[in-house]
Amino acid sequence: MSSIRRELLFWLLLVLLLAVAAAAVGTYLRARVEANALFDHQLQAMAASLTDAPFAPVEGIGSGAGELIVQIWDRNGVRLYISQPRSALPQNARLGFTDVHTDQGDWRVFSTLSGNTVVQVAQPMRARGELAASMALRTIVPLLVMLPLLAVTIWLVVDKGFRPLERVAAAVAKRSPTALEPLPERGLPTEVTPLVGALNALLERLREALSAQRTFIADAAHELRTPLTAVHLQAQLAERAATAEERRSALTDLKAGLERATRLSEQLLALAREEPGVAEKAFAPVDLEAIARDAIQAFAPLAAAKAIDLGLVDPPPQAPAPIVSADADALSTLVSNLIDNAVRYTPQHGRVDVAIAADPGAVLLTVRDTGSGVPETERSRIFDRFFRGARGQGAVRGSGLGLAIVKRIAERHGATIALGAGLDGRGLGVTVRFPVGGEGGIG
Repeated sequence: MSSIRRELLFWLLLVLLLAVAAAAVGTYLRARVEANALFDHQLQAMAASLTDAPFAPVEGIGSGAGELIVQIWDRNGVRLYISQPRSALPQNARLGFTDVHTDQGDWRVFSTLSGNTVVQVAQPMRARGELAASMALRTIVPLLVMLPLLAVTIWLVVDKGFRPLERVAAAVAKRSPTALEPLPERGLPTEVTPLVGALNALLERLREALSAQRTFIADAAHELRTPLTAVHLQAQLAERAATAEERRSALTDLKAGLERATRLSEQLLALAREEPGVAEKAFAPVDLEAIARDAIQAFAPLAAAKAIDLGLVDPPPQAPAPIVSADADALSTLVSNLIDNAVRYTPQHGRVDVAIAADPGAVLLTVRDTGSGVPETERSRIFDRFFRGARGQGAVRGSGLGLAIVKRIAERHGATIALGAGLDGRGLGVTVRFPVGGEGGIG
């Protein structure tokens, strides 16, 4: 696992070392240039000081010690003086500065002619290198001494820079499903503030999701308790029945209770499958009209039992096929819940129409009925879970989950839902608008 702290320290210390090394090389090169200039001036000065001195022919003068070698000739080439007889410098020197390579090393030589004498002064190049290295070393040593201090300073600065992140991490670690308070944003660096803001937004969404989940579980437990209690009582009545007629009546009620509990369980599972992030299927082109025809056929027996006219409104001639990009199973659940809700709340001899139409930029699915409708005061809550409203308090049994499931599926498909009038001035109309392109669009 990579560490930003280690990577940052590594590169900062590496750059520091490279900078010190580059400074050392640059200082040495600059010191060498200055040493060469200084020594060249020294050779010129020494040669100038010897041009007017009187010399006689000599041999073997000099101790052979020292860094400078001096040779003097007359115009006839007779050597008048040599400071180190064992030196291997050439006797016929070129005037000015020259570099000479001998078995004893490289030399820097300056020769000048003054009157009847030639003066030659030579110096080993190693002396210049040693002086340049000494000058560079005296300059670099303070940097080398400061290097550990700079490294420790960088370490402390980086550690201090990461402390806000450590505080944020510690604050996040203290959060739990029961304690999702926002993280403090005061006293944080500008670079960390967006991260904390995003985390607070995530914590808020998580808090809302957990709250909704707890509410859903509590409501589901409450809703399941009623049919299960009824089933239990009906089973007891069936056991205590004294006659076949009583037993038949108790078993009929027991069967109805089981159907209601089964229906409620199925809707709870359907709603749970539509929770965000729960195994969402990839969208594919779906024929909305075919989905609607299958749902109408499935609810035809229930509609026939109540003498309800349930059917699909014929689309306009040459209308394009309503192909929608969607999850086919979820879309089938949406249409089925709309039709089931309309049929259940439509009285005997009523009517339920399902229509599919193309609208500019959208595909519309509309289910209208001649039922009792929904008061304007309740329409804002009709899509809440377990809300049945005034029309749900009558003889019609329902769980209050059908339209909640419809809303969740529509949201996942990027669709919008609008409530309107039903048929013949009565009932309720529900229109689901699937936008063209993208999720929920026409394929």
